[in-house]
Amino acid sequence: MEYNDYLKMVNKVREITDFKPEIAIVLGTGLGEFADNIKIVSTINYKEIPNLPISTNPDHKGRFVFGYFKDIPVVLMQGRLHCYEGFNSEEATRPIRLMHLLGANKIILTNAVGGINTKYHPGDFMIIDDHIDCFMPSPLTGKNIDEFGPRFLDMSNPYSYEINEILYKKGKEENLPVHKGVFIQYSGPQFETKALIRAMRTLGADACGMSTAIEAVVSNHMGMKTMAISFISNMACGILDKKITNEEVIEEANKSKERFTKLLSLAIEIFHKN
Repeated sequence: MEYNDYLKMVNKVREITDFKPEIAIVLGTGLGEFADNIKIVSTINYKEIPNLPISTNPDHKGRFVFGYFKDIPVVLMQGRLHCYEGFNSEEATRPIRLMHLLGANKIILTNAVGGINTKYHPGDFMIIDDHIDCFMPSPLTGKNIDEFGPRFLDMSNPYSYEINEILYKKGKEENLPVHKGVFIQYSGPQFETKALIRAMRTLGADACGMSTAIEAVVSNHMGMKTMAISFISNMACGILDKKITNEEVIEEANKSKERFTKLLSLAIEIFHKN
């Protein structure tokens, strides 16, 4: 992809809507119904946009939702793209670049993850302070697009630590089960093995999942202020003596819908003010 290819994607969106978002939000597995809290101006399916891969995960609607959360202009990804769907890291992160070109200078990434830290429980939340992405090819591999950012990207503060601290304290005040920790991304689609979780714990990870870190690399590459919230949908392999299923992930997300809405709402308002 060249920069001009991204501009063609922007032009296609502008044929449908001239909406300019301030904050982009990626909704993870089981979390897509947050869009019900938005005053919707327009929706665009991924398949309507040239050079944008189409989401194949049945739990993801595969569309952008443009509208207002209260009076804050936002764009939601109701379903993200994953490398396990057959996309490379650059392809899976094209929507992040597109949302930035449409006007968003801040982004909130959300995901449903497996808890590695034994202090966590299903239904808890983890504000991502840092990530480990060594299991994933970088989305910046190949020719650098200078219009987006530098060839060699600094990643020493990828998740706006100051904003994280504000959200963490506010979440605690609201009696939400919130933690701060390190996220690790692996490719999937298979769930992890016990040995992999032992390795991840040794590396310093508190939770694991199949997305997000590569999106944060791309958002940082473009200078977007970035925040990420993980929903602990299950404990990772070997933490509990039980099998992991996608149905468990969806069920836990449905049970925690109200709390997720509350925390993400706080995050949007804090991000807007800071």
